[in-house]
Amino acid sequence: MTDNIKQYLGGSASGNLFLLAGPCVIEGEEMAMDIAEKMLRITSDLDMPYVFKGSYRKANRSRLDSFTGIGDEKALRILRKVRDEFHIPVVTDIHCAAEADMAAEYVDILQIPAFLCRQTDLLVAAAKTGKFVNIKKGQFLAPESMAFACAKVVESGNDNIAVTDRGTFFGYGDLVVDMRGIPVMQRVCQCPVIMDITHSLQQPNQAGGVSGGKPEMISTIARAAVGAGCDGIFMETHQNPAVALSDGANMLPLADAEDLLRRLTVLRMAVNEIR
Repeated sequence: MTDNIKQYLGGSASGNLFLLAGPCVIEGEEMAMDIAEKMLRITSDLDMPYVFKGSYRKANRSRLDSFTGIGDEKALRILRKVRDEFHIPVVTDIHCAAEADMAAEYVDILQIPAFLCRQTDLLVAAAKTGKFVNIKKGQFLAPESMAFACAKVVESGNDNIAVTDRGTFFGYGDLVVDMRGIPVMQRVCQCPVIMDITHSLQQPNQAGGVSGGKPEMISTIARAAVGAGCDGIFMETHQNPAVALSDGANMLPLADAEDLLRRLTVLRMAVNEIR
């Protein structure tokens, strides 16, 4: 099932969205398996193709003392266990070219962080693994510019790609989402376009060195993106965001996931009707 990710992501008989969701970073096996089990139950009921997301390490942190992970190999083994036990694809982000082959042994999709989406060696290394590559749009880039990031992967022999919008810098400490970017990137990149509905509400560069967020707006961003015709949704979720070790300020509580995804499914069906 995970051999052809492109087919899997488009495999909803109802035409529903696909979903990439999970914790910001793998904090341990129990929390990861619990999130995967609950999200798979919800998405299966909604006929929504589901990919478990979890970073094995967080390389982009504001402060030296910020939590980065439980150890690369330990976290990657947990991601592989999620894949093997629940028979679902898993995605994780990589930060340098040397990590591409390592992570590819454990996951189905390699994700390029937004800050690194112009790094040619990283994109080429990800492409050459043969894995599906999800490229996050830099907060500093226009949607049209993502065509060049995608071209680096395609010209390296891999056309299994998606792009994910996660907002654009708006001043020093906020992000704004331009929904026009969804159809623009679908046109210029010729691939699925995903909306990251949690990082788009991040408030970076806070005085204390810990990013803030506006999680109360997650549903608003999600509904707007589905209305604008996005192909998939990316979100980070946690059993208790208040105690999450990374990015808790903009996560969706796991208990709220089912209600949100049911609402988005209804909206998606309505959008399909008027296309």
